Amino acid sequence: MKLVLFGATGMVGSRIATEASARGHQVLAVSRSGQSPVPGVTATAADATDAAKVADLARGADAVASACVPPRDGSDPRGPFLALNEGLVAGVRAAGVGRLLVVGGAGGLEVAPGQALSDQPGFPEAYLPEAFAHRDALAYYRTLDDPDWTYVSPAAEIAPGERTGRFRVGGDEFMTDDQGRSFVSAEDYAIAFVDELEQHAHPRTRMSVAY
Repeated sequence: MKLVLFGATGMVGSRIATEASARGHQVLAVSRSGQSPVPGVTATAADATDAAKVADLARGADAVASACVPPRDGSDPRGPFLALNEGLVAGVRAAGVGRLLVVGGAGGLEVAPGQALSDQPGFPEAYLPEAFAHRDALAYYRTLDDPDWTYVSPAAEIAPGERTGRFRVGGDEFMTDDQGRSFVSAEDYAIAFVDELEQHAHPRTRMSVAY
């Protein structure tokens, strides 16, 4: 399978590139730096907000994935991040690619029906702008019938760790372990992400990954 992966040099994106490449998929790693996150993986520089460039790179691919994150420069990330996702979708459509997988956020996961984690007392204020940016992006994807998208939310904590292959896959619900912790390693998240790429089990919906 040919995958065009935007945001490929980040903590999550680089692990998705590693996992997909290890399974024999052809990965084009796209980032602003143009550096390859994995030896042997082809890389190029591009901005996901540039729909024409997205289309050029995506043409002929089986799927496009985004591991892009909202701006973290202290500005309000909501408008720029929504624009990035709109540009990505426009480019994917122009390229005629039918599938788009998106690395999402955890803040919009529900602790109870209709009650988002990021709306709860005690949610870290420093993370609210990014949480809201991801929630806006998901709301946008939920208006789309084309392309066939899947939004993949991690646990509240995601960090480099062990590749165990043991995790749970859910939907909109916020998942915790027996100790009340919501965590997944970036390596195991990448397994779930590439599983979805291969199995197409969650079309036009959000899935979540946690221990």
